[in-house]
Amino acid sequence: MKKILLPTDFSTNALNAINYALYLFENEECTFYILHTVQIGPSGYSSSFNKGRDTRLQNITMEEAERNATSLKASLEAKKKNPKHTIETIINTDTLLNAIGKNVINKDIDYIFMGTKGASGVKSIFMGSNTVSVIKNIDFCPLIAVPEEYSFSVPTEILFSTDFKHEYSEIELEPLITLAKLWNSKIVVVHFGLTDDLGEPQLKAKEILKNRLVDLSHSMAQGYADISVADAINEYIAKHRAIGMVAMMNRKHGFFEKLTREPIIKRVAFRSEIPLFIYPKLE
Repeated sequence: MKKILLPTDFSTNALNAINYALYLFENEECTFYILHTVQIGPSGYSSSFNKGRDTRLQNITMEEAERNATSLKASLEAKKKNPKHTIETIINTDTLLNAIGKNVINKDIDYIFMGTKGASGVKSIFMGSNTVSVIKNIDFCPLIAVPEEYSFSVPTEILFSTDFKHEYSEIELEPLITLAKLWNSKIVVVHFGLTDDLGEPQLKAKEILKNRLVDLSHSMAQGYADISVADAINEYIAKHRAIGMVAMMNRKHGFFEKLTREPIIKRVAFRSEIPLFIYPKLE
């Protein structure tokens, strides 16, 4: 049974990510954990009145969060009616980051699904600060970032972006292979670089990857990143409409780490219209 964490602020954006998770794992035995965090900051005053006010406010906020979570669970169960799926709710009084990290460990979570939303109303920014923060700090669980207003369908192909500078182990590839098997998706391995010339270590890594994927439908391709990897990925997706997801490893000094460290305005270049699957490098 797969265990999937679904952080939500009860927005339409978050609901879209939840629905995508339920759809993607439609045929699998799963437990979905709807997670909402509640934080009430202290008033800064030590009087009994203010402490009491903070407590009452927290109780009211918690009750509202619990009602919303219960209502969301009931709505999903009524609409989906999938006997393979179990939905549970979690309300935490913690920061979003801490709550996600603790639940990933305590619940032995396999995947996190989060909606992405541009900051400050800039629609072209590929994801909001919460999702970026989770990707940067929760480096021990795969995450699927679902674009705002994404109209989902079966991912006929999954673009697997790599520079062949890492030899993938079986356990590192397991989350990707699991996703590919859900709907018999083809894995399209693409090396984005200025040329297709690979050094000996890269050729070895490429051969290892081929062997790891031997039992799956897959192909190897070359993408030319004349300007940037972000532009190259965008262009590749635009030309290959069967691609329904982009997968990449979140490792030190890798493309995604560099991307998330950029100032927000510079991230505009990478505005994916399809889900991003970010999975960790295992030490």
